[in-house]
Amino acid sequence: MPKKSFSVMVGEYTSLAFLLPTATFVGYVIGYLLDKAFGTHFLYIVFLLLGIASGFVQLVRQLQRDTRNNGS
Repeated sequence: MPKKSFSVMVGEYTSLAFLLPTATFVGYVIGYLLDKAFGTHFLYIVFLLLGIASGFVQLVRQLQRDTRNNGS
C-alpha cells in the first residue's frame, strides 16, 4: 500500500481534533434533551460519557489503522 502524503495525514488528524469535542458535545446535547423530555437530571451525564467514549474509540481506531499501515 502506498504511503500517505503529509497533507492527507494532516487532514485526517485535524478531523480527529474536531471529532473528539464534537462527539462530546453531541452526547451532552442528546442527554440534555432527553432530560428535558423525561424530567430527569442524570441522562446528560450518561450521554456525555458515551460521547467522550465514542470520540476516543474513533481516535484509537485511526491510530491503529495508521500504525498497521506504517508498520508493515
